[in-house]
Amino acid sequence: MNEKLIQELDEAEQKAWDNLSRYKFNMFGYWAAIWVHLNRISGENRANPFKELVKLARYSAAAGAGASKRDAGVVGVEGG
Repeated sequence: MNEKLIQELDEAEQKAWDNLSRYKFNMFGYWAAIWVHLNRISGENRANPFKELVKLARYSAAAGAGASKRDAGVVGVEGG
């Protein structure tokens, strides 16, 4: 059973990235949420593969409001 959950977890991550790469933002969110759920119930406790993407989004949102990279918690992002 746990092996099947791990397989589904890997598949959800792959589908999330695939959908994001094709500008299917709603489906990216769907599969990212599935990944989070499966990660919780599988007991794998993997690091979230979307963490850096979330940091980038926070930086972009904060930059629009005039905040700094440090305020957004982003390290290593080049500003323009």
